[in-house]
Amino acid sequence: MRKVIIFFLILESVFCAKVQITAKKFLADELKAKVEFLGDVVITKQKDILKADKLIVNFDKNKKPKLYTATGHATLLMFLKNKQYFAKGDKLIYEPRLDQYYIKGNAFLEDRSTNKKVFGQNISVNQNSGQYEVNGKKDEPVKFIFEVDEKQVGKN
Repeated sequence: MRKVIIFFLILESVFCAKVQITAKKFLADELKAKVEFLGDVVITKQKDILKADKLIVNFDKNKKPKLYTATGHATLLMFLKNKQYFAKGDKLIYEPRLDQYYIKGNAFLEDRSTNKKVFGQNISVNQNSGQYEVNGKKDEPVKFIFEVDEKQVGKN
């Protein structure tokens, strides 16, 4: 139990915000410097909420989280420059050092405030810069869907 408490204190100090992870099962491997959360995993960091079947947290040599990898029905509700985004993919990865999310495999990202949607194989989102990049599948292009109010086009 003491190691679990230390783990959460480390998470909180890295993000400078409260981080909470819930799951049905918790496994820790100090030799490999990683922990696993299994079953109904929910991680919250400020307003961001990530859900998955499995979450692996890898640590650096200073015992600070360096990579979060979520798989199995992985979804993410995040805020980027005061806008709400929803993301899903085969795998969601978060790299705290860069404040960067990676959505891998059947990647989808939606700007909930404008209803803009982008589909691709891989999407990366940087929360600091507000930039994101989308790569298509080998045989499929990136797809971007948005709505245009035709009555307002060219009336500036």
